[in-house]
Amino acid sequence: MGWILTHPDTLPENERLKLKSILAGCPELDALTGHVRAFGKMLTQLQGDQLPQWIKAVRADDLPSLHTFVNGLERDLAAVTAGLTLPWSSGVVEGHVNRIKMIKRQM
Repeated sequence: MGWILTHPDTLPENERLKLKSILAGCPELDALTGHVRAFGKMLTQLQGDQLPQWIKAVRADDLPSLHTFVNGLERDLAAVTAGLTLPWSSGVVEGHVNRIKMIKRQM
């Protein structure tokens, strides 16, 4: 799974070749990899305007796990699109909240 989530340019050549071999033997995994990488590109390059096309492409494939993910995205599509488009992030705040909850659980 790590190979799929890693940017292809950062994979060592031998791992890239292994992944290519595996994907050639499994069309479903190849489709999943393409969708995951396209979503990663939207996420890192703030291309939220492409989300509806990505959702349509995912729905066209028979990948139940991604369909579940898409259903979650569609529940609040406006917020997800904004999160994939706008440069602001609440990551620091969420990190503090997570740390506080961890401390609270330890008590």
